[in-house]
Amino acid sequence: MATSPQSTSSPIGRDTLRVDGPRKVTGVAKYASDFQFPGMLYAVPVEATIANGKLLSLDTAAAEKMPGIRAVLHRGNIGKIFRSTPAPDFDRVCLERRPPFEDDTIRYWGQYIALAVADTFETAKAAADTVRATYSKEKFNLESHLEAGNDPDVVFTAYGPMERLQSHRGDAAAALENAAVKLDETYVTPAETHNPLELHSTVALWDGPLLTLYDSTQGVVNMRSVLSQMFGLPKENVRVISKFLGSGFGGKLYPWTHVPLAAAAARQVGKPVKLVVSRKMMFQAVGHRARTQQRVRLGASRDGKLVSLQHDYVYHMSMIDAYHEDCGEATPFHYSVPNLRVSFGRARRNIGATSDMRGPGAVPGLYATESAMNEMAERLKMDPVQFRILNEPKLDESLNLPFSSRHYVECLNRGAEKFGWSKRNPAVGSMKRDGLTLGWGMAGAAWIAGTFAAEANLELRDDGTVRVACATQDIGTGTYTILAQLASQKTGVPVEKIDVELGDSALPEGPISGGSLATSSVIPAVFKAADQAITSLLIIAVTTPVSPFLGHKPDDLALEGGRVFVRAEGPARGIAFGDVLQRGNVRLVTGSGRAEQTAFAPNQKFSKHSFGCHFVEVTWQPETARLRVSRVVTVMDAGRILNPLAGRNQIQGAVVMGIGMALFEETTYDPQNGAPINSNLADYMMTVNADAPPIDVHFLDYPDKEINELGARGIGEIGLAGVAAAVTSAVHHATGVHVRELPLKIEDLIA
Repeated sequence: MATSPQSTSSPIGRDTLRVDGPRKVTGVAKYASDFQFPGMLYAVPVEATIANGKLLSLDTAAAEKMPGIRAVLHRGNIGKIFRSTPAPDFDRVCLERRPPFEDDTIRYWGQYIALAVADTFETAKAAADTVRATYSKEKFNLESHLEAGNDPDVVFTAYGPMERLQSHRGDAAAALENAAVKLDETYVTPAETHNPLELHSTVALWDGPLLTLYDSTQGVVNMRSVLSQMFGLPKENVRVISKFLGSGFGGKLYPWTHVPLAAAAARQVGKPVKLVVSRKMMFQAVGHRARTQQRVRLGASRDGKLVSLQHDYVYHMSMIDAYHEDCGEATPFHYSVPNLRVSFGRARRNIGATSDMRGPGAVPGLYATESAMNEMAERLKMDPVQFRILNEPKLDESLNLPFSSRHYVECLNRGAEKFGWSKRNPAVGSMKRDGLTLGWGMAGAAWIAGTFAAEANLELRDDGTVRVACATQDIGTGTYTILAQLASQKTGVPVEKIDVELGDSALPEGPISGGSLATSSVIPAVFKAADQAITSLLIIAVTTPVSPFLGHKPDDLALEGGRVFVRAEGPARGIAFGDVLQRGNVRLVTGSGRAEQTAFAPNQKFSKHSFGCHFVEVTWQPETARLRVSRVVTVMDAGRILNPLAGRNQIQGAVVMGIGMALFEETTYDPQNGAPINSNLADYMMTVNADAPPIDVHFLDYPDKEINELGARGIGEIGLAGVAAAVTSAVHHATGVHVRELPLKIEDLIA
């Protein structure tokens, strides 16, 4: 049953402070590693010190004799850990599918080979350092140049089968051959490592056959499914709790091998076990963004119309896993071109498993294609904004479907206006300010839209408060606040009187916090749950003998501003819904709602995406080889923005990360032993406050009702897409140097 309009008091679209903020700043919020239990032990993994070969033997004698050591676990004594098999709809996804200690083959430096369990962390660490391993070493492969392996036409990925010829239409090769203007360039992005502030952490405890995990995960429901398979348990015997995360950037979407290790250790010793992955280990065993090598070939007519686009990319991956870095995700639909071919290859290396990292696939992919668009505009002597507008498609040409909502051209025009693009002199090095050379660049952005399956419960209580619950999680993006806003929208109860429960697999099943799909997914589930609870409330209102609404029909009534009233009379003559429940001697009424998955579903009627653009200014001082990003203007077409305050924060953070992608971030490996060299926050360079420029964010705020009732799409990832290409475009404008391999190095500019 629908509620009355909330036009004047709606919390949707208003700047709303984080409801969980006070808990975080006062230290009340508990992260995974904060949980303590009586008798809890500590575990530290032992890592392989070769990148390829066989583990021949382990000497654990000295470690086992240390005071406070409870166990040194390895393949011979840890007990059975089964493999998890992926299921549809992003369930049971585990990117390193080989369970820990399954065999003696070493495939990457840092692979776990044993686990020390002790009374204290310090003792466990000392014991782990004491374990000695003997290996049979083999030659490892960390070659940075990527050649596609001999994969079949259809390859298996963690998310299902994928055709290597990803998309095609027309005859791209022939059209390129006959094109008046051509471009053929290769773009390279490096391996990048997720470095959220919070380390990966797991606390595992058993109560008979029941396993509980407190974990820093972006998917409590998926983790429950994976761990139930790994330990041969019914899903109802596994509970995963993740109330707060110190971010994840995709690295915490799926379980890594330390999670079953903690659970197996707790099973073995009969006590709770805590395992916190060290910062150094996070460069080896919990995923990273794949290195990519992308060849982009464009053909255009003299007047700037694209006639051919070929995008062929290769990415590195581990020796046995099947992750797909989908660099071609946005290529088939982003611009109008009659002849197109997108294909991929995979190059196996002795590295840990590659994984999702903020904007997986599309972010490195758009770096390549948007850079190519900028270079082609230069060859055509066209403005890069106008070149993009000229090639705006009327529909998704890869699917022959209309877009559910697409305002990319308006993004480009708005961004150009806000940035002052009309003042740009396209000549290299021609713009100056305060003795510095200015460079102005831009690039476009795109990201998927849709929903995952989601369930939610909503309670209306007799004290006038509301509780809304869903087994999704808040990874620092503001999900607690969004659910409070949604419940407030439907009930009229102020946000501060709404309790939100997340991050527990015992709650109604919710989506992973990934793909920028969590918010769009929970909206229909929460709204359906609210409608059901309101229906129950209104039935109580018309059937309670002491109710002023006795004798009315439920459809005569409405709920607005937390008050029940007769529609014909208005809310001023209504009473608080808590009063209705008290008169009926009812503590609470509950509603439940479910939304189905639409993302990645077949037979859709619309192509659903978000779009945007970035305009970037850099300053260049050639005398000192000093380069800085000095300002950014970003415009996003991402549906209705539920909380502009949090939305701007998300985009600003993504842009800062994009500056890091362009200028700083790269995981490098030691050619002598295969270990990550810069596996710490001193040597792994990221954007810090001193590097972050003013970032001006604008939202178009067009609701996309094909996504959900509010028309909201996710925004966590699109803000990163295209940033690096805009930066390198600005760098070229300032210096005349085309940088096609990230991160940009000063040596590139002074060579």
